[in-house]
Amino acid sequence: MNNFPYHGLMDQKKTYRVSQIKLPFNHGPEALEKAIALKLKPLKLKILSVKIVKKSIDARKNEVHVVYSADVLTQANEGFLQIPDGLKDIIEHKEEAYVFPITKKASASKRPLVVGTGPAGLFSALVLAENGFNPIILERGDKIEERKKKIALFWDTGELDINSNMQFGEGGAGTFSDGKLSTGVKDKQGRIKKILTSFVEAGAPEEILISNKAHIGTDYLEIAVKNIRRKIEALGGEFHFNSCLTDLQIEKDSLTGVEVNSSTFIETSALVLAIGHSARDTYLRLHQRGIAMVPKVFSVGLRIEHPQKLIDQAQYGSAISKNKLPPSDYKLAAKTRTGRGVYTFCMCPGGYVVNAASEKNMCVTNGMSYFDRSGLNANAAILVNVYPEDYDKGHIMDGIEFQRDLERRAFLIGGSDYSLPVQRLEDFLHGQETRAFGKISAAAKGRLHFADLNTLFPGFIAQGIKDGIQAFDKKLKGFAKGDALLTGVESRSSSPLRISRDDDYQSSLRGLFPCGEGAGYAGGIMSAALDGIKAAEACAAWLNR
Repeated sequence: MNNFPYHGLMDQKKTYRVSQIKLPFNHGPEALEKAIALKLKPLKLKILSVKIVKKSIDARKNEVHVVYSADVLTQANEGFLQIPDGLKDIIEHKEEAYVFPITKKASASKRPLVVGTGPAGLFSALVLAENGFNPIILERGDKIEERKKKIALFWDTGELDINSNMQFGEGGAGTFSDGKLSTGVKDKQGRIKKILTSFVEAGAPEEILISNKAHIGTDYLEIAVKNIRRKIEALGGEFHFNSCLTDLQIEKDSLTGVEVNSSTFIETSALVLAIGHSARDTYLRLHQRGIAMVPKVFSVGLRIEHPQKLIDQAQYGSAISKNKLPPSDYKLAAKTRTGRGVYTFCMCPGGYVVNAASEKNMCVTNGMSYFDRSGLNANAAILVNVYPEDYDKGHIMDGIEFQRDLERRAFLIGGSDYSLPVQRLEDFLHGQETRAFGKISAAAKGRLHFADLNTLFPGFIAQGIKDGIQAFDKKLKGFAKGDALLTGVESRSSSPLRISRDDDYQSSLRGLFPCGEGAGYAGGIMSAALDGIKAAEACAAWLNR
């Protein structure tokens, strides 16, 4: 008797996603295929090919394993194509390729504008260019090559270019970061795969396609950003660097054009606004033009440094002596004694604390890593939530002024020469200015100045950081080590404003499509790029109306 449920389809091929394939860290080359065959054995299928789609490291209980997910192409031999109950790690899978949902009409003659070349702007411009819309891209800073020179000069001398720096210029602020490519955003249209494959095609390592905690690193981001720009240009896109959006032209609640550098006018009826969270002058101009915005929760704090070896020991335990493991990371969160949230952000294994100022007489810190994460120190931001009621005095720019006040204080206690104020953790906890480094030396890009960082903050932030550090030490042994270094101020983790938009991604001004971190709708490279693609889709639909 033939119990095969699909009569006449004995040669049918299907792909199954097999997850939770757990193997020893140092497993041999044949172990993965054997493990997959064992998991699929109840289905009685012939394995034709295996494609790894996810890889992660599980280092719990001092035992290190590699955990895979794989897409397995199979052919029916005998038995069932249906998955029996109980095989929860096996599902039928069909790969969905990204398809831009709008086909350009001949009547859609006006070219869309994209403002900003961070992840949101860059990927918005890419999909528009790939689908025949020939976008014009405005970036207030320089191309990546010139931008790097100006950043290096600032780190060495304190000579700041307010339009081309760690925040502004080709690639946006994320270009000089750890380049994390993970996101909690769900997407079933293939956009996330589109972003990752575009990065690989532009020169990023192929392993980002499968790594559970994928990152590019600032070195590969520079390459990828430049190559994506070249692809957009080859497809008909046009980049204008050193070109700052300074005004909007509006007729009957609709966009008709933009002013650039207070001098040049460009006609358009569709603008993807991907300005980034540091374009404070642009926020103000938008407000003056009546564009609806609302204050939102954001976070501020300090960046903390530990030896990478300390973090590895805490995370891997005794397994570190038996295996050659990659630099480990962490992600921690807690509540302060008042119930306010405190958490780590933008953790950079083997990375550097960097001077990320973008305005005169203000200091800002951030973190970055190269792809190999080979630096001696690990660093991360420790951030405390700030709510509108903490800063709201009745003006939409109050959150930005709250950030600026902290950045001015950091500039002053850093010696008023763009040196970042730094302090040993033990001194911070006891409220005394640091005089010398202990056993941990800073891994920093830019100059440093010893200070007491308690003088930076309102009491609830300083105490929140201290509460967080003590709580994190219970989760990650050694986190509260006295020689750990704190650097301030970390004030640009997110925007204090959200530019309001409808379900069609348009703002209160028809034809204006705010997106990404600066608009308040994203929190990292992937979520910003994803939001930028969605904004581009909406923009294309508007042009085709």
